Order: sequence, then C-alpha cells, then structure tokens
Amino acid sequence: MMRIVIFPRSYRAGRSFRIFCAFAHLLPRINLHVLCPALLFVMCSFPFVVQCQSKNNSAAYGFVRFNVKGRDTATFRLSKPAYPFPGRKNVVIRVMPELEGATGVKSAGKITVLELSADAEVLIALPQTFDPQNDAYRPILDSALTIAGLPPYRIYALRLPSGIHSIDKESEDGFIAAVIAPGQTGPRRNGKKPDGREWRPYLVDGFLKEKPLFEILSGNGQIVIDEGMPGTEGIQGGFESGTCVKVSGVYHLFPTERAGKAGKGPEYDRVKTRIGHWESNDAIHWTRTGTVYQSSGTYAISESDNPMNDRRGAIWSFNAVFNKEADRWYGYYLSYTVDKNIRPNHSFGRIWRTISQTKGFAGIGGPYDEGTLIMEPGLDSQPWEGRQGVASFYPFPVEGGWLAFYAGAFPFHSWADYPKKTSLGWLIGLASAKTMDGPWTRLDTTMNPVKSINPEFLENPLVYKLKDEGYIAIFDGGPDDNGHHFVNMIGYAVSRDGLHWSEARYIPLHTKIQAWWNVMRTPLCLIPEGDNNFTVLFAAINSKRFHPIGSVRLKMDTRVFEQLLKF
Repeated sequence: MMRIVIFPRSYRAGRSFRIFCAFAHLLPRINLHVLCPALLFVMCSFPFVVQCQSKNNSAAYGFVRFNVKGRDTATFRLSKPAYPFPGRKNVVIRVMPELEGATGVKSAGKITVLELSADAEVLIALPQTFDPQNDAYRPILDSALTIAGLPPYRIYALRLPSGIHSIDKESEDGFIAAVIAPGQTGPRRNGKKPDGREWRPYLVDGFLKEKPLFEILSGNGQIVIDEGMPGTEGIQGGFESGTCVKVSGVYHLFPTERAGKAGKGPEYDRVKTRIGHWESNDAIHWTRTGTVYQSSGTYAISESDNPMNDRRGAIWSFNAVFNKEADRWYGYYLSYTVDKNIRPNHSFGRIWRTISQTKGFAGIGGPYDEGTLIMEPGLDSQPWEGRQGVASFYPFPVEGGWLAFYAGAFPFHSWADYPKKTSLGWLIGLASAKTMDGPWTRLDTTMNPVKSINPEFLENPLVYKLKDEGYIAIFDGGPDDNGHHFVNMIGYAVSRDGLHWSEARYIPLHTKIQAWWNVMRTPLCLIPEGDNNFTVLFAAINSKRFHPIGSVRLKMDTRVFEQLLKF
C-alpha cells in the first residue's frame, strides 16, 4: 500500500498543517479526473515538502529543504554506505529506517552553517559516549546509526526557525543527519544498531572524494547459475571460490561445488566438495561439462596434522593460469584435512599444481594430471598462516620470475599456540619462484603477512596485470553476519610491482543493482572485454542453502587506475 504524506514547509506553533491521503484502497472507487486536479490545487496553494511512504517504511520523516554555507561543508545521502566526515574513513554501516535517504551535512570543525527555508528540526548525530552541553538538544533516537570505528550514535533534535543558523555540534565526531519538518519525532526510541567499533573503517568506491575506479554498469547483476538449473544436480550447497578464464571467446568456469550429500546437513557441503568445469559463450548461460577433481568427504581421526588423516577430505579453489613456456594450462588447487570438532573444520591446507594433458590454449578443459604438492604446513610455515593455512594460491608473473598470493586463516600468535589455540584472521602472504614449476619459497616475515591491503580479512585474491601499468587484485572482502564484522563487498587493491600493494577499496554492487544476496563471497574473475569493460563472476549467499553464482559488468577508468598506482 502507498500513501502520500504532504507537509507544509512553513510551520508555526499551533498551526501545524498536515494532509494524509491514504488512498490506495480507495482507488477503484475514485474518479482520478476529480482527485488529481484537487491534489494539484492543494499542492500549489502551499509550499509543501511531499514524501511518498510505503507501508513497510511508514516511519520515514518528511524533510525540509535547506542550503549549506561554507567552503568546507557539503551534503551527502545518509545510507549504507556514506561518509559523514570530510577526509575520514569512518563509513556508515547501519541506518534506522527513519533516516534512510536523508540529506546529511558534513563539515570540517564543530560549526555547521545552514540556511533553512522553513521552520525545522535539525537532527544532529553524536556518539552516545559524548554528552552535549546544549540544553536545546533533545535526544530522540538512541543507537540510530552504526559508523565504522566509532561508538553507537544518538540523534538529537534542535528546533530552529527559518533563516541562517550556525550550529555547534560540540564534537569533531558530530554531523547533521537530517533536517525535518517539526512535530514528527515522537517519543524517544532505540534503534538497536550495533557498536561501530566492531568494524574497521574502510574505503568504498564511488562514495569518496576521488572518482571511483569502476563504474557498475546498469542492467546486469543477475544470478547466472542457481539451484535447479541444468548441471546443478547433486550440488546441495551451491558454489564458492574458484576461477573463470576466457579462451577464444568461450568462458571456462572452475568453481568449487559444495556438493554435500542428500540427507546430510549443510555443514557437510563444505566437506564433500568437487571442482567442476562449466562453459558459456556469454557468461550468462552455462553448461556443465565435467568434474576435474572431487574430495573424499572423509573427516580426520586426529586433531593434529597426522599423516593418518585423509588430507584430501575437502578440495577447494581451483585457479587456472597459462604457462607460456610449457604451452599448457596449470591449475592450482587446495586440499584440506577436515576436523568435525575443532574450529576451523578446514585445517592444514595443502596446495597442488596440476597440468593439462592437452597442449595450447585449447587444453583449458583438461584432462589434468593427478597433481604435484607444492606448498604445505612445515618447518618453513609462519604462525600467521594458522590452523587453516595454506588456504589458497594464485601465481602471477613479475620482473625476474613469479610471485603468488597464498593465504592463511585462524592464525597462531606463536607456535606455542599450535595446534588448537587460534585467533580470528583471514590473511595473505607472498611466495616466490623463478618459474611456475617452482620451487616456491615463502617470503620472510618482514613481508608476510601482507597487511597493507587489509590486516583482518582478505580471501581468495585473483591477480591481473593490466598492460605495463601495474597489477590489480580482486578478492572477497569478508562477511557481515553471524558475528563477523567485515565489509560484505568485493574488494580490490593495486600494485606497481606485485610486491607492494595499496590499501583495499570496495565495490558497492548493492547500490547499483538489485542485491539478491545477503552475504557477498568470492569473485571468480576480472575478465577484460574491450573498451575497459570487465566481466566479474561471483559466488554469494542468499537465504537458501544453495549459494548461486552471479555476473556483473564493470567499466574501469584507466586514469583513476594510474592515479591509484601512485600510493
């Protein structure tokens, strides 16, 4: 149901004027030739602020128009995400429905100058740990906003007449959240938004002062492989991680299929896995052509890294990279020991290199050999790799040889914590080799882990060299659910040499396309399509057990890329 709420812009005490026209249920009986001219007459007779409200968001405020004064003052849309402070990375993560879409004001310093077109209530956002001294500040909404790196935010209402006002926010951490028509706030309420100090501040493309690297092209972002589609038979839990490459106009996708087993719970989807091979001519319509590898699905019998355990209990993250010298496709994938009782259940990861038995680019579909073990837990492991590491592997060429990102998770603070005393963290490091055949050597702990990108969460990075200008890595930025406090977006970082990497930035797909996911997971590719357009496939989680694969098209601004490389 939709209703129209009409507020006059000019208010005085005792003369508040509102018209509520809840008409959706009357439409079949109303002559619109009569209704529309009547509404038009009313709206033209008064300077109104008009707001349409849906039944599901009936608490939304009616806003008053205003102008900002001062060179260091700007407006912004209060939403997820938004940056309410100039030059700072504290990003809005949660917003009460009443404030969603409001026009906020950010300014340097404590003073903000506004010109109000009518009497209004200015809503001032301040940390709940701060106690303002102005008695005219009336608290109306507790825990109304979550802002990364900061305490929960309380909203105060300040009643002001029309005209120009210098508003003292009293704190550098304060900002104007909205300017609304008087008389709407009602009794004080609690929005129960969480404490922003659980999140690290981060950078989101398109919401910063700088131009975004990627434009999210409209009209795309749909699910391309979902439960019930041909080829998904026998896959209980959908997809996560892997890679996709384009060869002679055909897309080849190697996702981790969370096969599980009918009759068993979803936790077994992470154990009984397989690497599938799918093909498509357009990255939208897919045909499953075969299975590259599959795991045993067997649980460990020992809590330690004991050779009596099945070390291929689960198989994940197949990445295909072409070796020009060998004229063959190399595949790198991950096998785990799986423990039923210890977190994480994926433990003691090992990296295998496998080679296509068919020469040339046409050999992308395999068959692949049994594989050679190239990296595993051992005397050269580093404590940050943790109980789960080694947890992924992606090689890329650099001057003089090769580097590879490899991952760890649930790190140990020291080897005294081995094997069960872990902490939280999903980290990456670098290994080097002269050729793709190895041997691969971990860089030392002056370089590893690579924390410049994100020191808390970075999973399954894929690296691409863009001509001679530099490298870009895309990766899973981490979930924002079930007690995790990460960005829930695909991230990227750039590098001039593959060794030194910029701070992560994140791509807000949910702001441009209809989000069908609750939790964003792993990107599977960044495939160039010409004219600086790129195809990105990604795995994500919605409300079902089956995790689909989606597709989105991005356009890169190469001038921004060149600028980012100057970090």
